[in-house]
Amino acid sequence: MSMGKPDAVVVGAGPNGLVAAVTLARAGWRVVVLEAAATPGGGMRTATLTGPGFLHDVCSAIHPLALASPAFAGMSLVEHGVHWIQPAAPLAHVLDGGRAACLERSVDDTADRLGDDRSAYQSLFSPLVEHGRAIVDAMLSPLSIPHAPVELARFGWSAIRSAEGLARSRFATDEGRALLAGMAGHAMLPLDAAGTSGYGLFMGILAHLVGWPLVEGGSQRIADALVAILSDHGGEIVTGTEVTSLAELLPARAILLDVTPRQLLRIAGDRLPSRYERALRRFRYGPGVFKIDWALDGPIPWTAPEVARAATVHVGGTIDEIAVSEAAVQAGRHAEHPLVILAQPSGFDASRAPAGKHTGWAYCHVPNGSDVDQTEAIERQIERFAPGFRDRIISRHTMDPTRLEAYNANDVGGDINGGAGDLRQLVTRPVVSLHPWRTPLPGVYLCSSSTPPGGGVHGMCGWHAAQAVLHREGR
Repeated sequence: MSMGKPDAVVVGAGPNGLVAAVTLARAGWRVVVLEAAATPGGGMRTATLTGPGFLHDVCSAIHPLALASPAFAGMSLVEHGVHWIQPAAPLAHVLDGGRAACLERSVDDTADRLGDDRSAYQSLFSPLVEHGRAIVDAMLSPLSIPHAPVELARFGWSAIRSAEGLARSRFATDEGRALLAGMAGHAMLPLDAAGTSGYGLFMGILAHLVGWPLVEGGSQRIADALVAILSDHGGEIVTGTEVTSLAELLPARAILLDVTPRQLLRIAGDRLPSRYERALRRFRYGPGVFKIDWALDGPIPWTAPEVARAATVHVGGTIDEIAVSEAAVQAGRHAEHPLVILAQPSGFDASRAPAGKHTGWAYCHVPNGSDVDQTEAIERQIERFAPGFRDRIISRHTMDPTRLEAYNANDVGGDINGGAGDLRQLVTRPVVSLHPWRTPLPGVYLCSSSTPPGGGVHGMCGWHAAQAVLHREGR
């Protein structure tokens, strides 16, 4: 380290750690970030996983939350090389018989594609999108006083319901029900669980408000931009440095840990008050994921041609099938026909593959810590809606929960959201507290997705933690 004694040490260079570091550096603090991996980024890394010329996003690939994030909005990502690509349609959901439900940027355009569910979709989403900015801000700052309480209450009235209950009561068609169910599937919870509607509605609001974009050249560009901004403000990143104890760190006014409760217990367990330690041990992790990246010799041959307009495709069939799939995972089983969340970035970003070739990215949910190979189950689902897909596979790269955790220690058991996101733990993460980013240790803070508002590439956990530091430790 070249800067001398830092004001703040940040452990972990994922989106939250980097945003926390940038926020403090812009406030005039001397900041050093320590990252265990050889490159910064956490869930925002891009690599040639399947062969030369094929660029794959190792973890996150599609970034509606990044574009909607107040934390990122205040940072000059575009000026530092982040070029957002907006697909013609944010999302497609495939169904049997060559059918697909496409979520368009416009509420009305989406409704027009839903036939008998046209009015139902408009009446559900139009008022939410009208006040979408206020809803997004409230969801990303869940412990703050909302600026638009009436609009947020309207959202909450539907969001508190189960996705299965809302979809079946509001929509009559397979397309309308499946569209909401697939978006709610990002919750990694059973569709009959309270609050899963909130996930589906929130994802839809984001699609209509900011789109579901990808980054030209890969998600690593976001990490690179944040690193450059940090450097512009005098901050420093040291890679290849794993922190196993607080005793290893230089003295600083504040220490911010982009880690989950399990790592916090390992790093600081001997110093933590017993009550806080017990609360951390009760923290629950959610299901894991099994992920595949493909090098392809052509685009995915979807039966429904309109699916090529979307970079994100939900491959799960009807709401009934998705409900069975997610319930199986929650019960500790592997779904025979899993909900597959797929991205096809090379159809919109030619830099991702050699000329004439393509890439594919997909995952399904599995029990936490699973070591079962889900390659066949995922590829069988895609082949069902895109006959001939397997014939286009040149090579593949797979990551089960164990490999994901080895790659990024915050993905405990393959949980990419930093902990279960059910109603019980959505806000009370990692413990019940009005100041969840603060730990009982003086000057030690948590800034990972195990704090509110939770998982996703938005940096808000880091931003909130940095604001807590500035408020408590002084500017």
